[in-house]
Amino acid sequence: MTNKIFEHTDYGQLSEITADVCIIGSGCGGATVAHRLAQAGIDVVILEKGGYYPASTFDNRELNQAAKVDAERALSTDTNASTMLTYGELVGGTSVHYWADSYRTPADRLALWESQYGITGHSAEKLAPIFADIEKIHHIQEAEPFRYNKMNQLFKEAVEALGWGGHPMLQARSGCSGSGHCMQGCAIDAKQSQLVTHIPASLALGTRIYADLKADDFVFEGHRVTQLKASVIDRARNRPNGKTITVKAKHFVVAAGGFNTPAFLLNQPRLRDALPALGKHFGFNPCTYAHGLFDEPIIMWRNIPAAYGVDGFRLPRFDAKGQYIEGGYLLVPDQIQPGLMAYTIPGFNDGAAEWMEKMTHVGGAIGWLDDHPDELGEMKVDGNGVRQIHYPYGPTTQKMLRDLMKKAAIVNFKAGARKVMLGDLKRTTLNSVDEIDRIDAIEIKPGSLTLVAPHPFGGCRMGTDPKTSVTDSSHRVHGIDNLFVADPSVFPTGPSVDPSVSIMAFSYIAAEHIANAMGKKTAPLQNT
Repeated sequence: MTNKIFEHTDYGQLSEITADVCIIGSGCGGATVAHRLAQAGIDVVILEKGGYYPASTFDNRELNQAAKVDAERALSTDTNASTMLTYGELVGGTSVHYWADSYRTPADRLALWESQYGITGHSAEKLAPIFADIEKIHHIQEAEPFRYNKMNQLFKEAVEALGWGGHPMLQARSGCSGSGHCMQGCAIDAKQSQLVTHIPASLALGTRIYADLKADDFVFEGHRVTQLKASVIDRARNRPNGKTITVKAKHFVVAAGGFNTPAFLLNQPRLRDALPALGKHFGFNPCTYAHGLFDEPIIMWRNIPAAYGVDGFRLPRFDAKGQYIEGGYLLVPDQIQPGLMAYTIPGFNDGAAEWMEKMTHVGGAIGWLDDHPDELGEMKVDGNGVRQIHYPYGPTTQKMLRDLMKKAAIVNFKAGARKVMLGDLKRTTLNSVDEIDRIDAIEIKPGSLTLVAPHPFGGCRMGTDPKTSVTDSSHRVHGIDNLFVADPSVFPTGPSVDPSVSIMAFSYIAAEHIANAMGKKTAPLQNT
C-alpha cells in the first residue's frame, strides 16, 4: 500500500497493471467510485491522462494554472469554434477548477428521468442519504455573509428588489481564504475538490492512481473487456512518449468526464457499431454573460465566485401553444480574472481597452442554460479518432440565450451599473434598461457571441433500450458484462443545476452495482 500518485517518470520498467477494477478518470465520477469500492475492500486502480498537481504547485497565475488545470489550456472548442469547452484534465478532474457550487439533483428532474427515460434506482428517496453523505464529506454549506464580495452583495440586493426567486448557493469549502482563484485551483485546499476528498481517502485504502496515463483501446473477449491498452503521456509535450502499458482487471469503469467518455467509447469500434445512441443526446449547458460598469469598485475576482443565485428561472415557461416565454437557466454573479476578461472581450479597439482599463469597477452576471431536450447536439470522432462536437443552437435555445442576456443586463442595471456590455462580436453596449430590446438583434451563430460550455452531459444516455441508450440503470454498458460508465455522460438531459453533486451521487449507485457484481457490498453510509 502506498499514498504515492504515480507519474510519467515512474513508468520506466512498468509494462502491466492488474487490479479488480480499473477506473478511467479521477474527477467527481471516477474518484467517488474508487472510494466507495475501496471501502468495500476491492483492489482499484485509477488512470488519469492529465498530470498530478497538488495544491503546493498552484501559484494563482492564470496562464500557469491554465496549463496545469485546464484541458488544452482552456482553448478547446466545439467543432465550429462557436463555444469554448471548459473542463479539467489532471488528477481530480474538473472538480479542481469548478466554482464549488453544490446542488442536489432537483426532485423534478429525477422524476422526469424515471418517467420519460425509464431510469430506475436513482429516485429522490434513494439519493437523499447519499446526498447527505456527500454534503458531509465535502463540507457543503451556505457561505458566510463575509464571503459575499461586492458583486455578490449588489446582485443579491438587486434580485430581491426585482422579486426574482433567489437563494444562497451551497458551497463545498472549508477554511476558505477568499483569494478568488477558485477556477485556477485552490492553493490552500479549501475548496473541497476530489484532490482533497475522495482521492486521498481512496489512496489511504490502497487505491493506486496513475497520472499521465491515457486510456486507448479495450480488448474484448465475448461480452467482457479483458484488457486496456494505455499510453504514457510526456507531460512536457502533452503527447504520448511511445511507451504503452497494459491494464488487466475484472471490471472497467469509464469516468473520463462528459467531454471525453463518449469520444473514448466511440473510438472502440465494437461499441460504436453496437450502440447507435453513443455520442447522441449531447448537451453542455451553454453560458453567456453581461458585464456591468459601476461607479464604485467591484473587484469581482476576489472572495468566492457565486454566493447567491437565481433559481426562479431554472425551469422554462411555455404558453398554451408551446411557445417559449422565459427561463430555462440559472443566473449568478460572475467572477472572472483579468487575463480571461481580456481574452473574452470582443475586439482590440479603444472600446475594449476601456473595459480593461476600468476593470476594478467591472462586475457582471453569468448564466447557463438547461439545454432544451429537443435541441441537443452530438459527439462524433473523425478518421483520426479526434473528438468532434456538433451543437445546433436551435430556435428555442436561441430564445433562451436572449432571455438570459436580458435578465443578466436587467440585474446589472438594478445593481447600479451605468452601462452594460454583452459578449457578442459587436460588443453591444446598453446605456439603460430601456435599450434591452437591442439584444433581440444579437446574432447567435459561430463567432458572433462568446459562449462557454462548462457542464457536459449525455452521449452515453442511460435507459432501457440499447437502440436509444448506452447504459442501463446499473451504469453497465449494454451488451458488455463488466463495463460501466460513471460520469455525467449517462444523464438523459441536463440536471438543470451544477452537476458535481449529481455526478457523485450517481457514482455511489454505480459503485454499488459494481461491488454487487463482485459478490461484495459497499459500506453503509456514515454521514446521513
